[in-house]
Amino acid sequence: MPLKLNIIIGSTRPGRVGPVIARWLEEFATSHGAFDVELVDLADFSLPLLDEAAHPLQQEYEHAHTRRWAKSVASADAFVFVTPEYDSFPPASLVNAVQALVLEWSYKPAGILSYGGVSGGLRSAQELRQLLGNVNVHALPQVVPVPFFPQFIGDEGGFHPNEQMLDGARGMLDELYKWATALTTIRQDGESEREEAA
Repeated sequence: MPLKLNIIIGSTRPGRVGPVIARWLEEFATSHGAFDVELVDLADFSLPLLDEAAHPLQQEYEHAHTRRWAKSVASADAFVFVTPEYDSFPPASLVNAVQALVLEWSYKPAGILSYGGVSGGLRSAQELRQLLGNVNVHALPQVVPVPFFPQFIGDEGGFHPNEQMLDGARGMLDELYKWATALTTIRQDGESEREEAA
């Protein structure tokens, strides 16, 4: 079975450019060849703000939207988050989506492609990396920033990265594959231990 990569669009606001950049990344990751790639749009899940009564560690999800989100996250071996920077921070929609779950994230690697102004969203990426670490995700230090992103959006609406972004995305995918391969073994060992204890 090939390893599965979920590319998650972190912004849900009207007028966002996240889907434009994420669709390019989906094509690039597919051509890279290391993963079975799925594009995941948070806007499709309509996740309310932490509306489950039980702690996510218990996985006792009352609501269909949470169960659907949990199934999506659980299906992946690795992630790339495509995130803008709002007030030097990731979007609240993305923070909420991460915090809605715990075990589904565990022992999986994640890369970040950030976009913004002069910083290219790097401040957002750094905060997101810390949050991901708190749910036991290995967040790669290799972040792909897109500074002054409108200059890379063509008149036809497509995203046109420069060579540095292409090299960064390629390197990020290479690292994700290494970590996803190693962490799959750890997850399988943990599942075997739980089955033996049951």
